[in-house]
Amino acid sequence: MNNFERFQTFVVQQAAKDGPISPPIIGSAAFGYGDPESAQQIFEGRLKKPLYARMGNPTLGYFERLVAGIDRGDGAVGFASGMGAISALMSAFLQNGDEVVCVGGLFGGSFALFNETLPRFGIKARFFSSTEEVEVSERTRMIYCESVGNPTTKIVDFAKLSKLAKEYGLLFVIDNTISPLLFEPFGWGADIVVYSTTKIIAGHSQALGGAVVYKEPRKELFERFPFLKTFYENLGKDAVMGVLKKRALRDFGMSMSAYHAYLSVLGLETLALRILRVTQSAQQVAEAMRDVEEVHYESDDRYFPHGIGPMMAIDFKSKERAFTFLKHSKMLYITANIGDARTLGLHMEGTIYKDFAPQHKRFLGITPGLVRLSIGLENPDLLIEDFLMAAKLN
Repeated sequence: MNNFERFQTFVVQQAAKDGPISPPIIGSAAFGYGDPESAQQIFEGRLKKPLYARMGNPTLGYFERLVAGIDRGDGAVGFASGMGAISALMSAFLQNGDEVVCVGGLFGGSFALFNETLPRFGIKARFFSSTEEVEVSERTRMIYCESVGNPTTKIVDFAKLSKLAKEYGLLFVIDNTISPLLFEPFGWGADIVVYSTTKIIAGHSQALGGAVVYKEPRKELFERFPFLKTFYENLGKDAVMGVLKKRALRDFGMSMSAYHAYLSVLGLETLALRILRVTQSAQQVAEAMRDVEEVHYESDDRYFPHGIGPMMAIDFKSKERAFTFLKHSKMLYITANIGDARTLGLHMEGTIYKDFAPQHKRFLGITPGLVRLSIGLENPDLLIEDFLMAAKLN
């Protein structure tokens, strides 16, 4: 059974067989513990009952179980957004004096976090392109990359990065937002997987969210992260969950609401079907557009045998040509989201990367004419016809 069939069967079979099939939306901020002994056990993590909505709620717990199933993880922790998930991960595992090594293309918000915000707290980030030789130091605690670099679709050598992480006892984190089910991070050595569930996982622009999926931690990590060992002694395979909740979520409160968790569950139930459809359509669109424009849409049969997902970028060589394309397309929705049921487009330099320094734009591949596209569920032949028409008007 392939990964898509496995997850499709798993996700729809998690519903209750006796009672409501749709998970209830439990919006309570607080929960009764029954007695003081139970309250103490809940706060210790020994009794699996709701503590307080900032730390999670039953609807979110259902969603977390489904998200963990994408990558066959041991568990997941949901957050209010993808950036909330990344920020929680950084604040939970890194501290003043630590260093994170970022490799390959990065979404603008992630790059800003690593390049501008974390240094304010004494955490240094170093950046390497997908083709550079990666170097680590005594201060390095984490290697971070995206499965498919946003927006230029650069792909790194995951096996090589995994080997480096294991050699030096580093956390290897992969943001798999673009390619859930298409790419299997844990199979290529990841310790932790991050998602903006707002994107293809929810798939309908109605639910903001993020998630961190984890496996039982490698014992080699305990030297670099002694606190992880303490959590492991108490929680076993759920040690990462404990770290995230006690060292980030409890104090910063980037919690996903029950309502958004519910809406995200609705998206998860069709993820396996949608990801294949939009990936196949994206491959068709990229191939057709390569005849007329410079298209960024990589392929890698080793890591991505089924394709890299719905996102691509087209370089129209100038802002004027990019704007003409966006204005004359009849099918594009101009917005900053990706992974939607609809086909989306956005000029990169004028929006997400508008305030970035020139050297940072060059590193990330952001040129004046770059347009990011996210292919949706529409007929791909109609999309191609529309895009070719809009491109020829230049």
